[in-house]
Amino acid sequence: MRTLDSTRKFFTIESLSGILLLIMAVLAMLIKNTGGAEAYNALLFAEIEIRAEAFSINKPLLLWINDGIMAIFFFVVGLELKKELLVGKLSDRRTLMLPVVGALGGVLVPALIYLSLNWGNTLSAHGWAIPTATDIAFALAVLSILGNRVPTSLKLFLMTLAILDDLAGIIIIAFFYTDSISWLSLLLASIGYLILFTFNRTGVNRIAPYLLVGIFIWICFLKSGVHATIAGVVNAFFIPLTLSKAGKTDHKNGLLSQLLHNLHPYVAIGVLPLFAFANAGVQLDTTNLSNLFTSVPAGIVLGLFIGKQLGVFSFSFIAIKLKLCQLPQGSNWGQLYGTSVLCGIGFTMSLFIASLAFAHGGAGEARIDRLAIILGSILSALWGVLVLYLSSRPQKSSIE
Repeated sequence: MRTLDSTRKFFTIESLSGILLLIMAVLAMLIKNTGGAEAYNALLFAEIEIRAEAFSINKPLLLWINDGIMAIFFFVVGLELKKELLVGKLSDRRTLMLPVVGALGGVLVPALIYLSLNWGNTLSAHGWAIPTATDIAFALAVLSILGNRVPTSLKLFLMTLAILDDLAGIIIIAFFYTDSISWLSLLLASIGYLILFTFNRTGVNRIAPYLLVGIFIWICFLKSGVHATIAGVVNAFFIPLTLSKAGKTDHKNGLLSQLLHNLHPYVAIGVLPLFAFANAGVQLDTTNLSNLFTSVPAGIVLGLFIGKQLGVFSFSFIAIKLKLCQLPQGSNWGQLYGTSVLCGIGFTMSLFIASLAFAHGGAGEARIDRLAIILGSILSALWGVLVLYLSSRPQKSSIE
């Protein structure tokens, strides 16, 4: 019963997060297109400096959000990944197989569609990973619209697949969107990780030591050329999961679970909507909408709307037919397809990867990529809900 209650609470938070993401994205678009563009840009590009003697970090607000606050989001993703891998859904190979296969198809097919339209152009091809992402908050929020018409097993399938998508996105960012590397900074970060490892092994269960060393590591990553958000993920894996008392291990009250419980609501309803507001603003009167049919935006829209559903569903279909796994309990093929379509809601993660892929104005698309991400995500949401509605019937409520 507790597991069911916690799952419902998770979906409630994710649903609220998805609604706030949409509100903030629409607000950013309205401000940019109703005379507030100058104030919006002035706010996002206002320089903010942190200085201590000769050491200083000076960045515009937009980069403090994308490099700094988003590191908290990736820290929470890391906490979720560690917990799920050790004691959660990702620790069960039987339930893990289907979302793993689906996530693989959901990365490969959109990337291939994008690259097929941008082959031969080094700058535009750099955005190949943009349509491979799934926004877990937005996707689950859209799925929740259908209420009890969709079985819980499909919601767990989508949630697990989105977590795996986040993991794939982290790996992609680390290997493909890293600038020139400062080995001295990475060496200092390694020393920080050695300290975190020592904390973990000696049973330190207070947040302050991990926080101080974690901030030091984040600064090292910021100066190293490796994207600073990666530090958030790796830091999370050193947070202890278990709390030992009287010879017994307690997962629920360990430092990791406490941090996840405390941080998740703030990230879901604070960090992600703030990121959406800062990155979703597109000024339409200065954007040539005919550019939507050029290679970069077309690759993003088709990758999200066609590539995601094709990759997730076809790979899942083949795996089920080969008896490597089974349909989620209580679901049918139409529901699985509709859920696969919802995986094309890239939004937050796609915007984040786009900010890295075209950080220096690559492909000269005047940020049309952001409009393409929004369009591809909306198409996926609308078509996914329609398919799920037509292929589902209300589930009878049962007393647990």
